[in-house]
Amino acid sequence: MNLGQWIGLIAIVISLYILWQIKEVLLLMFAAVVLATTLNRLARRFQRAGLKRGFAVLLAVTIFFALVIGFFWLIVPPFAHQFNELTSRVPQGFNRFNTWLNELRPRIPPQLVSYIPDINSLIQQAQPIVNRVLGSSFTFVSGSLEVVLKVLLVLVLTGMLLVDPLAYRRVFVRLFPSFYRRRVEGILDQCELSLEGWVTGAIIAMGVVGLMSVVGLSILQVKAALALGVLAGFLNLIPNIGPTLSVVPAMAIALLDNPLKALAVLILYFIIQQVESSLITPIVMAKQVSLLPAVTLIAQLFFVTFFGFLGLFLALPLTVVAKIWVQEVLIKDVLDEWRDNHAQETELVIVSHSPEVDEKWTEDKPANNLNDDA
Repeated sequence: MNLGQWIGLIAIVISLYILWQIKEVLLLMFAAVVLATTLNRLARRFQRAGLKRGFAVLLAVTIFFALVIGFFWLIVPPFAHQFNELTSRVPQGFNRFNTWLNELRPRIPPQLVSYIPDINSLIQQAQPIVNRVLGSSFTFVSGSLEVVLKVLLVLVLTGMLLVDPLAYRRVFVRLFPSFYRRRVEGILDQCELSLEGWVTGAIIAMGVVGLMSVVGLSILQVKAALALGVLAGFLNLIPNIGPTLSVVPAMAIALLDNPLKALAVLILYFIIQQVESSLITPIVMAKQVSLLPAVTLIAQLFFVTFFGFLGLFLALPLTVVAKIWVQEVLIKDVLDEWRDNHAQETELVIVSHSPEVDEKWTEDKPANNLNDDA
């Protein structure tokens, strides 16, 4: 390697290191791009209906904020009420359990009495854990503030991108060589269509899962059925893991009434997820985004390992975009072209002659020509 190649290698390594250090910022930028792309497509639909660009963007943003505010309005108050009820019932449960143990002591052999746990000693042993949890409340608050700041950053970036999306797109395209810019424009169009398809399929799946959850929980007479159904639909955005997270608060609230009701909620959510994975996803999502299930799961594990919860939440759109770039750039523009060039070189090797054959051909050529003239 010469000096220029060493400098290029060092520059690539330094660039990768810098990108790794700012990976969280890049992930937030990608979240803003996904949100801006979705709102921009919605604004374009309003423009086709006859609205001007400014009013179309304003209407799309208004619909988005109305959905966000409605989500928190439906979710937070019922869960706060149920959490207060849960905290008030936990001591009652401990007292009931302690009374049951006291009634059980005279009926068991004396040698087994020492093995029966004392509820007071258990509370004393759990006291350090409770203090540790309370002591980490400041960390939780600071983490919540960090989440709020990240959300505000994503919203601000989304607004900036919505003002003039073509300007930012032209800046990105100019990062590529001039002969490849038209090709990049086509790849970006495919990414935009795929992201729109993912959003459409995700919204349909969210609506169906949320509706089925609300109906099922209402039949089981579980409190806050509407809030739990909306939460189940929202967590359905996270494949494989979101449904598991959504069943925990539903079972906790059902457990306040009856343990059998909590078991019924678990069975209900299992049936809903089987219907979603067997019918909704193949029919709806497969037409919008063609991703293999194993690829989706591997992508989730990869992004949650390196990027945390935000990477898990954005794993599917990141995989969709990465798939398009790998398919169009690496496979079609590099590997397929290399295959064609290699085939041409192979054909040239097949039709070429060895030196002995060439000499014999040149010696026989004049004789053959003389015979032909004769």
